Amino acid sequence: MRVLTAIPVYNEERHLPGVLREVQRYSPHIVVINDGSTDRTGELLKQFKGIHVITHAENRGYGAALISAFEYAVAQQVDVLVTTDCDGQHEPSRIPVLLEAIHDADIVSGSRYLRDFRQDTVPPQDRMRINQLITAELNERFGLGLSDAFCGFKAYRTRALCRLRITETGWGMPLQLWVQAARLGLRVKEVAVPRVYLDPNRAFGGVLNNSEDRLAYYRRVIADAEQSLLPCSWAFACCD
Repeated sequence: MRVLTAIPVYNEERHLPGVLREVQRYSPHIVVINDGSTDRTGELLKQFKGIHVITHAENRGYGAALISAFEYAVAQQVDVLVTTDCDGQHEPSRIPVLLEAIHDADIVSGSRYLRDFRQDTVPPQDRMRINQLITAELNERFGLGLSDAFCGFKAYRTRALCRLRITETGWGMPLQLWVQAARLGLRVKEVAVPRVYLDPNRAFGGVLNNSEDRLAYYRRVIADAEQSLLPCSWAFACCD
């Protein structure tokens, strides 16, 4: 099984070296999407050998970085794509857990709310509240059975990625993905991962720093995803 790990990065000079060194222990093939970083991220990436880097000249958004990762995984014809964030909240040592779980699934998603871990930290209350609300709304409307709609620590079968048509470039991208996964009948599983917030005051940026504006945006993404679904013509060229 050929596995590729993708790491979207925007101004992560603080965490990047440690995260990359740890991911290299569990994944021989890594792609970093440098989404328009203006700090030392680009310079630090040059110090790592054997890592493919996709550079966005300007910051295009979390969803845009993952779209680039999806396209690269499909082009490279890997079997499984793992995605992990670069802010230190995901533990690369749990990559094998995702890979073990994907033997009978199309998407395996980490969940910070399936069970408690010793290293858990207290999540920002507005983030937990919005996560719970949006997760419950997705489950009710699409029958997904999720406990954490927003965790970025995932494994995807590339054949499943071929069937998706992801266009949302912002933080709401996972919600568009869940709507499409439900409508396509993809097999979805969750695995428990620790809930770690190294910087609970980290901002989303712009109007999304306001929790009610962020909640309204997430609901718009879900509504737009539901309305724009087409029976075919997905964006990524499917692998034979």
